[in-house]
Amino acid sequence: MTTLAPPPAPAQEGRHRAAAPPAASRARRLLLGAPEDPRWARPALWAILLLATALYAWNLSSVTGNTFYDAAVYSGTKSWKAFFFGALDSGSFITVDKPPFALWVMGLSARVLGFGTWQLMLPMVAVGTGSVALLHRLVKRDFGVVAGTVAALALALTPITVAINRDTNPDPILVFLMLLGAAALLKSVRTGRLMPLVWSAVAIGFAFNTKMMQAYVVLPAFFLVYLWAADVSLGRRLRNLAVATVALVVSSAWWMVIVDLIPASARPYIGGSTDNTVWDLVIGYNGFGRIFGASSSVGAQGNGASFGGSAGFHRLFNDIMGGQISWLIPFAAIALTGGLVLRGRAPRTDPRRAALMLWGGWFVLHYLTFSLAEGTFHPYYVTAMAPGVAALAGAGGVMLFKAFKEGPAAVGVPPRERVRAWGRGWAFPAAIAAGSVWAIVLLRRVSGSGTLYTVAEITVGLAGTAAVLGLVAGRFMKRRKLVGLAALAAVVALLAGPAAYSVSAATTASGNGTNPTAGPDTGGGMGGGKGGAPSGARSGSAPSGNAPSGSGSSGGSGRSMGQAPSGSGSDSSSTGGSSSASESGEQGGGQAGGGMGGGVSSAMITYLKKHQDGATWLVAVATDQTASSIILESGRPVISMGGWSGSDDAMTLAKLKSLVKSGKLHYIVVSGDGGRSTDSEISTWVEKHGTAVSAYSGLYRLDASDVS
Repeated sequence: MTTLAPPPAPAQEGRHRAAAPPAASRARRLLLGAPEDPRWARPALWAILLLATALYAWNLSSVTGNTFYDAAVYSGTKSWKAFFFGALDSGSFITVDKPPFALWVMGLSARVLGFGTWQLMLPMVAVGTGSVALLHRLVKRDFGVVAGTVAALALALTPITVAINRDTNPDPILVFLMLLGAAALLKSVRTGRLMPLVWSAVAIGFAFNTKMMQAYVVLPAFFLVYLWAADVSLGRRLRNLAVATVALVVSSAWWMVIVDLIPASARPYIGGSTDNTVWDLVIGYNGFGRIFGASSSVGAQGNGASFGGSAGFHRLFNDIMGGQISWLIPFAAIALTGGLVLRGRAPRTDPRRAALMLWGGWFVLHYLTFSLAEGTFHPYYVTAMAPGVAALAGAGGVMLFKAFKEGPAAVGVPPRERVRAWGRGWAFPAAIAAGSVWAIVLLRRVSGSGTLYTVAEITVGLAGTAAVLGLVAGRFMKRRKLVGLAALAAVVALLAGPAAYSVSAATTASGNGTNPTAGPDTGGGMGGGKGGAPSGARSGSAPSGNAPSGSGSSGGSGRSMGQAPSGSGSDSSSTGGSSSASESGEQGGGQAGGGMGGGVSSAMITYLKKHQDGATWLVAVATDQTASSIILESGRPVISMGGWSGSDDAMTLAKLKSLVKSGKLHYIVVSGDGGRSTDSEISTWVEKHGTAVSAYSGLYRLDASDVS
């Protein structure tokens, strides 16, 4: 446990490995680990990966996913055009408000294996577990097997990571791509070679095509680490960074450039943009709009809604966010500071300091971004910060442990500085104490929420106390075994709380959907706790017509996310374009809905399918949420006229008239729910020229004869 890096292999053993077939050697290392690793190392890694897979894949039938992305994936399985553009509907009227790489990954799985819960979740579980394995490899290489194991376990048990890996939001793929970029960067720093740096840039470019500007949060750290620590001359470092920057721009912008060069009439409207371009989406809604909210002129679409509490340095510690990500932040902050101090005398190219700079920058940049962002903010965004926190917990923790256990001699300082060295050694028990106390504070916030959290609180208290006292006693009594046992108790103390939240995320379905979170409902604060919504918006439950989380819908079917839609394609064989429900023998009615989370009855969907009359789109509604639920319920294309918030200018009156005149659209829902109302010009014209379907409030039929 005192060794930070694996010792070099004996020469004879190295010759034996060199003689082995490369494929066989790689397979052996994969299954059994490196010969120089402790016997427990590889079984421990496999156990962690099995734990991660179990947490992410447990009871997949309860996973509801984000119907917004689910509908886009389904549409992509019906149309390659919709697949390429990331369109919400297979008719390709409007795109989702993110680039499509994550949709492509899930869409390919669904095309090969069929559309369903496990088919969409399979890639998410795979990349989630893959991120744990990749972080283990990265941390182990520079800091040893103990550090890698602790880092992997910490990432696997990060509550918000468990919650988002059980969802169809794009964040798990974003994190995996960012870790691939980090792996290639560190390889380039060690070797001085250009191509790993280029591949690092390409990985971040694909991450950009997953979630745009969020992928760039780590770039300042990447650039700084390479410029400072790469094992080549300054001139070559600058040249290599210039080449990598070109690779970054190309790999980031290729899809955006292609889409923006295609005439608007030949492609979907870019959802979330103000001028129907991907570039505006990049710098506005998914760029400055996320940081500055409604105050940004280029980010006016970012309405400032926060599901994670008000902006400020305290945000990640509040009642909503604290249990999702903050458990290890105090420990990680102390470990980062102590680790950098311990490597202060190392050469410029020292790989351990370079790695600390990378993971520290990863952590600090994400912390500042997520804490201070005034635009739309969901708790699950912070899963991108989890690798940095976990890596610092493993790497920095082991460095502090070594300094504490071996004293000044391990630090390599002259005798006259031993007092300072001993002081640095005490950072390890201080970090454990800080982490344990904060964990108890977090668990006290949810006291009474269940036995699981009570047991976790008791475990943290006992293990944390045992760890600190054991370290102190072992230090003064010079009992190394006692110090080692105390370190194991520290791991238990620091991870018991996150483990309780993670188990909750894996065994309950209520955290899935638009705003997935882990642990119990904390109430209070903007965001309203688990799945909470900001003032003026509804909860993160799925739209009506598809209510997997048990939330009521106005006549919704209660169909789960993964259930295949009940039909596909246009029902052109249906005859009769009557707008009266009574003609089809249907009774009852209900709200047509169309606003954010507006109710949509199954009877209305059945009626629309029967009277689609060869139209491309089943119906036009106000927002993505309502459109996505109808798409998944009906298996037919549905137009979202206003995008996610209802404020997109995707549908104009001229465009609506053209669609009606050409027979591509017959039905439209005129609504005014929660401020997500249909455009007034459109609603006025529809109400004047269309025929109201009396059985369904707000539903109108339009035919070519209605267009003057």
